[in-house]
Amino acid sequence: MEITEIVGFVTGALCVWLAVRQNVWTFPIGMLNNVAFGILFVKAGLYAGAGLQAVYLLLGALGCYWWLRGGTDRAHLSVHAVPRWGWLGIAVGTALSTLALYAALTTWTDSTVPAADALTTSLSLAAQLMMGRKWLGSWAVWITVDALFVVLYVNQGLWLTAVLYAGFIPLCVRGVYEWRRDMATQRVESIAASSGAAPGDAGAATGAVAAKTVHP
Repeated sequence: MEITEIVGFVTGALCVWLAVRQNVWTFPIGMLNNVAFGILFVKAGLYAGAGLQAVYLLLGALGCYWWLRGGTDRAHLSVHAVPRWGWLGIAVGTALSTLALYAALTTWTDSTVPAADALTTSLSLAAQLMMGRKWLGSWAVWITVDALFVVLYVNQGLWLTAVLYAGFIPLCVRGVYEWRRDMATQRVESIAASSGAAPGDAGAATGAVAAKTVHP
C-alpha cells in the first residue's frame, strides 16, 4: 500500500467532513489531498484523474476565495440552490469534457480505462466547481461520481481509495441535510429582516421552514 494512498485517505475524509461543516479549511486540506492523489494516480495509470488533481488545486484556491469573499458585499458566501441555467450548463460542460478527455486519453496515453477515467474526471470537476459556489446540488453530483469511483478504483486495485470513496457517500448525504437546513435558516432570517420581525419570531419560524423540502 502506497504512503500516498494513506495520506490521500486521511486528507480526503477530513476535507469532505469540513465541507459538510462549511469550514473553509476544507480547501487547504483538499489541496494536500490533491497532491497525494496526483502522485498515486500517475503510478496507477489514471492520467485524467492525475490531471484532475492539478485542476483541483486551482479550483480549491478559487473556492476558498469564493467562500470567504464571494457573498453579498464581499461577505462569506451562503448556500443556495443551483440557478436555473446551472444544471443545463453542467450537463453540457460535462459531456463535452468527457468526449475531449476520452479522445486525449485514447490518442496520447496507454490508459486501460479511458471512458471511465474521462467521465469521472469531468463529473468531479463539475462537482468541485458547484461546491466552490456553494450550490446545494453539488452533493448530488458528488454522490454519483463517488459511486462510480468506487467501481473504478476496485478495478484498478486501489482498495483503500475505494473504501475512502465509499465512505464519502454517507458524508455527502449528510452534507445535503446540513446545507439544506442552513438554506432554510437563511431564508427565515432574510424574511424576518425584510419584514422587521423580532429575532425571536424568526427563530420560531425556522423550524417550520426547515421542515419543507428545498430542492438542490
